[in-house]
Amino acid sequence: MWFPRLASDRVLRARPTDAPFVLFQCHGTTETIRCLNRTAEAAGLHAGMRMADARSFCPDLISRPADPAGDVRFLRGLRRWAERFCPWVGLDGEDGLALDVTGASHLWGGEAAMLADMRARLDRAGLSVRLGLAGTRGAAWALAHFGTEASTEEDLLSLPVAALRVPPDTVTALQRLGLRRIGDLVATARAPLARRFGRELLLRLDQLLGEVPEPVTPEAEPPHFGVRLTLPEPIGLEADVMAVIERLLKPLCEKLKTQETGARSMCLTLHRVDHGSQQIELRLAAAMRDPARILPLFARGVAEVDAGFGIDRIRLAATVVEPLPIRQIDPTETPHPDRLQDLITRIGTRIGLENIQRFLPADSHIPERGFLVAPAAFSEAQSGFHTQRPRPLRLFPPEPIQGNGPTPPAQFRWRGMRLHTGCATGPERIAPEWWLADENWRSGIRDYWKVATREGRRLWLFHTPQCPGWFVQGEFA
Repeated sequence: MWFPRLASDRVLRARPTDAPFVLFQCHGTTETIRCLNRTAEAAGLHAGMRMADARSFCPDLISRPADPAGDVRFLRGLRRWAERFCPWVGLDGEDGLALDVTGASHLWGGEAAMLADMRARLDRAGLSVRLGLAGTRGAAWALAHFGTEASTEEDLLSLPVAALRVPPDTVTALQRLGLRRIGDLVATARAPLARRFGRELLLRLDQLLGEVPEPVTPEAEPPHFGVRLTLPEPIGLEADVMAVIERLLKPLCEKLKTQETGARSMCLTLHRVDHGSQQIELRLAAAMRDPARILPLFARGVAEVDAGFGIDRIRLAATVVEPLPIRQIDPTETPHPDRLQDLITRIGTRIGLENIQRFLPADSHIPERGFLVAPAAFSEAQSGFHTQRPRPLRLFPPEPIQGNGPTPPAQFRWRGMRLHTGCATGPERIAPEWWLADENWRSGIRDYWKVATREGRRLWLFHTPQCPGWFVQGEFA
């Protein structure tokens, strides 16, 4: 299977259009066409063409940036779908699939019926496809790209040399020597070809003719992190369920360790004898694979389970996993470095992991933007809170006070208290970040002062020169 318009077909399935459509990619400062639909081809555009030239040829051109990673995911999905025709399906480049249908075509009523079914299903899905069926993988690739679906050996020999899957430079050199067809290569002595073009040309020729085998290698299925246990008799006690979970955790964590991954989310399914089922979802604050740490986290969920007439089958699966490489033991580390994640997980099972938050430093000199608030389970603690000037421990919205002039007032009233300025340090001028729309900072610059009052308060005041006024925004410890 060759999908000549895989990328554009994938995008147009969600947003169909009959207008010229292309996907472009950037090479440095130049944008070139990566994939296009039939209408764009009819307008004279082609892959590799510069977008500036394409827009001049076709003013009504619709363009979108290409997504190679999305195309790969889509092709992998097609590979899994193609397993309905045969079990041996592998990827063939960035836009094709290779299927070994040996012994499977009779299930579809023959090879012709199977090809017709493939084409009909892909047409309904809105995908352009060209099929090639032959005795070798190389011949099938050649027929899909340069010939018809099924051809004789004479038809293969009449195909151009580009059908051998050799580099473009080799194709050009062969054409200059007058070797334009595969039959011309077959009739030429092999020794001069090997000396001139190397072994790759003859290898591709032998693979096409079946002299050298080229098997289809299917992709390995991703590991499945799930275990289950069928009980001889139903159980209903909380201690019995926890004992079964402990038994299931051991092989599951061993499999996670083998794959060097850890679970971030686990799902426990309890099947009852009355054919009902209940699920317990456990979200972890960090990737884990230690049964002793994970087992107590299920206790709260198991306590709320209604066992009914008994539970006879239990399944445990790690639904979300993350890489967790094996680390070398460091004697300088703290003895229990994971207790914080365990505590966050325990609290998160009650109020939700997103509700446990931590402060993170932000790259901004604006006081209100000097930190971020992020869920503790999905972020790492950072120690980047350091500035050239001291910042107050408590920060609150600006509160106006009475004062005149660019220096702090000798006395002022704040929150019902009359305060007297004892010592003032400043000013520190902070300008607004012009690239951000912030209503509080559109008034202009601020001059900040650190004021120690005689009453013991250490406040952070600022003055706005463009609109004279004094405000209190923070208090030092």
